[in-house]
Amino acid sequence: MSDRSGVIPSYTPPEFRRPKLAAAPAAKVVPAPADGVLPENFHATSNHPEYVHLGGGEWLLAPESRMDCVIVLSGRRLEVVEPRLVKKGDQVLVGRTENGEEGIYLHIGGFLNLSEPFADKFSFRSRGTRETPFSRSYDELYQVLRHDRDHGYIVWVLGPAVAFDMDSRNAMQGLFEAGYCHALLAGNALATHDLEAAHFRTGLGQNIYTQAIMPMGHYNHLDIINQARMAGGIPQLIDKLRLDDGVMCACARKGIPYVLAGSIRDDGPLPGVIQDAYQAQDAMRVHARKATTVLAIATQLHSIAFGNMVPSYRVEADGSVRPVYFYVVDMTEFSVDKLANRGSAQAVGLLTNAQDFVVNLWNHLKKQG
Repeated sequence: MSDRSGVIPSYTPPEFRRPKLAAAPAAKVVPAPADGVLPENFHATSNHPEYVHLGGGEWLLAPESRMDCVIVLSGRRLEVVEPRLVKKGDQVLVGRTENGEEGIYLHIGGFLNLSEPFADKFSFRSRGTRETPFSRSYDELYQVLRHDRDHGYIVWVLGPAVAFDMDSRNAMQGLFEAGYCHALLAGNALATHDLEAAHFRTGLGQNIYTQAIMPMGHYNHLDIINQARMAGGIPQLIDKLRLDDGVMCACARKGIPYVLAGSIRDDGPLPGVIQDAYQAQDAMRVHARKATTVLAIATQLHSIAFGNMVPSYRVEADGSVRPVYFYVVDMTEFSVDKLANRGSAQAVGLLTNAQDFVVNLWNHLKKQG
């Protein structure tokens, strides 16, 4: 049993004795007609807790539910599966209603604190904007990170912006080495420019402290990619060049797993970057299934992609249910809103400069222990 120490809110399951749910029929399944093909009227999952009625009042919570997947019934066990991975004959849950009418119940209020007064129907500043004060969000984040450092699984989703500044690179290194990261997800650019900074002290040719453009500096990221390919990999490059600072060095030193997903615009790419989109998706889902807290920093596409993979809850080994926290940090409201509009409504947006966020976070956590 994990030690929540009052930080992680408790979960209230549905009341299945309510007349409507007590009278709900057993859910139906239909065999998949072919590999990667779903039966008509298949049920698509969300990232909220979803329960399936097996009959006789037995409701099962789908583990690791996530957006745009389906539920396969195997014996009396539920498995959430991506449609492309469904096999012919799999017993796929069917039904498009979510309030028990077809034996499927979507539960969105499990983590609400019902002791708090309900908000007025009309109010100002009801959604996060650049004017929103984030003091409470930061205080919550500090508590959650301290808890999940020892009792959870913290995943960082990083864009290259954090590698372009000396202080933010140092802060990221500090956070990773202090145990506040269990997995890193990024693209070719984050790793490339972090390694560029470690060797040349530049990011895209600019000095990472003064931001001065260095002579022929626009070659530096291409040179570091080429040297990594000659060395045979990122760990080998770190050893060969005796690099000792930044994000990738911290991962190597602490044994932190990372997934680098390629894109169509990549230079190189670095060895170790996964160039097949579906292989990258599968590798990212390994960490989505474990994640208890996610911090997505200045990377719109990776944030949305991972947000679509992550449930809003996690079933612990002892059967208890806890929320999965998702923080997205960006300077623009557009990026934060776009994530929520893609279904990740539980994401907490912090509208600020990514480099300032990382530095302030590390300064607070290292001071408080």
